Amino acid sequence: MKHLLSVEDLSIQQSLDLLDLANEMRKTNVKEIKRLPALSGKTVANLFFEDSTRTRLSFEIAAKRLSADVVSFAAKGSSVSKGESLKDTVITLEAMGVEALIVRHSASGVAKTIADSAWSNAAVINAGDGTHEHPTQALLDALTIRNALKGSTDKSDLDGIRVLIVGDILHSRVARSNALLLRKLGATVGLCAPATLLPQTSSPLADESYLNLDEALSAKFDVVMMLRIQQERMNSAFLTGQLEYSELFGLTASRFELLPAKTLVMHPGPMNRGLEIASRVADSAQSLIKEQVTNGVALRMAVLYRLLAQEG
Repeated sequence: MKHLLSVEDLSIQQSLDLLDLANEMRKTNVKEIKRLPALSGKTVANLFFEDSTRTRLSFEIAAKRLSADVVSFAAKGSSVSKGESLKDTVITLEAMGVEALIVRHSASGVAKTIADSAWSNAAVINAGDGTHEHPTQALLDALTIRNALKGSTDKSDLDGIRVLIVGDILHSRVARSNALLLRKLGATVGLCAPATLLPQTSSPLADESYLNLDEALSAKFDVVMMLRIQQERMNSAFLTGQLEYSELFGLTASRFELLPAKTLVMHPGPMNRGLEIASRVADSAQSLIKEQVTNGVALRMAVLYRLLAQEG
C-alpha cells in the first residue's frame, strides 16, 4: 500500500489489519513515554488547504509519537495565498525530502491528483477532500465501534452491527467514507436526513434511508452517528433554519431518553451543541465521542507506520 486515498482502496483484510495495528498503537499512547522509534529520520508534512483542528493535530501527534519530523503547512499565510500552484507547492516539499504528504483540500480528488502525478514520490494520505472522502475518520470510527461492541459479539469485524448516520449526508465526506467502510466490514448502514441533504445516490451508500429521525431511531440501531451541519457548504435552499432542523433532526435529550440504554452515540466533531446534538447526549455514558478522538491518534499512527515503516 503506497497511498491511502479512499476506503475503497482497502480490502477487508487490510482494513482489519489497520484496526488491529491501531489497537497496538493505543498501548503506546498510555505508556509514560509515548514514543516509538519506527519513523525516526522520516519527515511528514501536513498539507492543509482547509481549516482543521482535530485531524491536523491528530496526524501531528501520531507522527511525533512514531519519532518522525513534522512540517505543518497551512495555505493561509503561505505562498499559496500569493498565487503559488498546488504543483509547485508539492514540488517544493518534495525537494525538502518529505516522505509523506497528509492532504486536506476543499476540492474533491486533490489527494489523488498528487498521488497520480510525477510531482512527488511521497506517500499521500487523504485527510479530507471536498465532499468526497475522509478515510482515516472512517477507520477510526470503525475502530471505536468495534472496540465498544467487542464485549457483546464474538466477531472481530462488524457483521450484524446496525449504524445510523444522521445529518448533512449530502456534503459529508465523513458519511460517505463511513458508509463505504462499515458496509464493507459487514455492518448495516442507515442514512437519515432532510430530503435536501440526502444524496440522490444514497441507495448504493446505505442499506436503509429515512426522512424522519423518529422513525429511524425506532428501527433499533446499535450506533447513532450524528454529523455536523456544514453551513459553509450550503445556503437556505438546503436548510430552512437551525431551530427547525434541531427539532426535526437533532438528537435532543427527549429523543435520547427513548433510546435503549445500550445504544451508542458518536459525532466526528466539531459539534454544534444544541443543534445536531444536545450537550446531555454528547456528555452521556453512551457517548463514544472522546473515544473517537483517542482512537484518531492511534489509527493515524497505524496508517503512517504501515505506509512508511512496514510497506508490504
